[in-house]
Parts: sequence; C-alpha cells; structure tokens
Amino acid sequence: MKKLFKFLFSVAALFSIILSTAYAELYEVTVTNLTRGQVFSPVFAVTHNPNQALFTAGEAATPELAALAQDANADDLADLLSSTPGFNEIVHGTSAIPPGKSETLLIHGNRRARFISLASMLVTTNDAFMAVNSMRLPHRSSMMTVPAYDAGAEANDESCAYIPGPPCGSANATSNEAGEGFIHIHSGIHGVGDLNAAEYDWRNPVAKISIRRVRKYY
Repeated sequence: MKKLFKFLFSVAALFSIILSTAYAELYEVTVTNLTRGQVFSPVFAVTHNPNQALFTAGEAATPELAALAQDANADDLADLLSSTPGFNEIVHGTSAIPPGKSETLLIHGNRRARFISLASMLVTTNDAFMAVNSMRLPHRSSMMTVPAYDAGAEANDESCAYIPGPPCGSANATSNEAGEGFIHIHSGIHGVGDLNAAEYDWRNPVAKISIRRVRKYY
C-alpha cells in the first residue's frame, strides 16, 4: 500500500509540473507615450515569478538597468535576466515611441510567471526611464499609468555630450559625474544644460500601459 501511495503521489506531482510548464497565456501589451517632447526607446519587457523585479526604488540600479536608462541599451539586461532563475520570456520592442504614439508587444506568462515588468528610456535625458515593476498579469485586461524614474547613475547635467536622443545624438557616451546613487522619481528637465525645458520637460505620469489577455492555451 505504501508503494502504491508513493507511486500515485509521484504521478500527481509529475502531472502538476507538466501542467505548470505547458500551460501558458498570451498577452498584448500596449505602451503609449504621454509626454509632449520625449521619445521612448524600444520597450524591454519580461514576465517572471513574484519573487523577481527589475529594481527596488530607493536602492542603486544594477549596471544593466543603468545601461538601459543612460543609453537605451537593453542587451546587457536581457543577458542578465535570461540567466537568472525566476524570469520567463523576454521581449524587445521593434521601434522607438514618439510622443502621443503607441507600440504593442506580445508576451507569454504561465503559472510560474504571473508577473510582468517593462522599461524604456526617455532618450532626451541623462538617465530617465519609465517602468512597470513587477505587476501581476490580469485575468482579462488592465490599464495603468506610470511615472518616469531616475536611475541615479549619472548626474542630470542635461549636456548633449551625454544624451543619446534629439537634439543631441551622443549615443554610447556617459558622464563620469555620478548621480544620486539610488532609483527615485525623476524631477524632469530644468534647462540647466543644452536642453530646452519648455520642449523636453514633462509632468508625471509619462506612459499609459494597457495589458490584455488574448489567448489561453495548453
């Protein structure tokens, strides 16, 4: 009887694992740029379990997240998360998002990956990014607005020498002057350097995120 019980328990456990890994849901994620003058870099999105997140506000950004926030480079972040347990599917947007425009991505979740995080640089800044940080995927649909964060990795000197977006175009150049050292809500553009605050400043929120489940399957 004990052997039979162990056998049935093993079968049930195996069946549970198979269902957990095979079951999946497809989501449509639409990111809309609500700013008047900032362009968003192509969106980086990932699904994951509840124990993971892109960042913790009030703490230092990882070098990989800082690279996205400073130079719109998500490659290192993708490499890091793809080899970190708990992260599921990574999806990259195909184009920048101008003011007032949207981009839609498709991404999968499953029983072990019921949360989504995403990020995108505001490219006419030193190190500003908008983000959804560990949001539970909806049963049907949901909508939220999100602020711009400051990665705290680079001083906000607003110098074109260190800003990749228009009117600057200084890709792959980061200032040696350190930022605040922790992630916090960004205070916007103040016209202290080469940027015209009237054109490139914003008020939060900077993005609208709409998520809709479009398919559920095994």
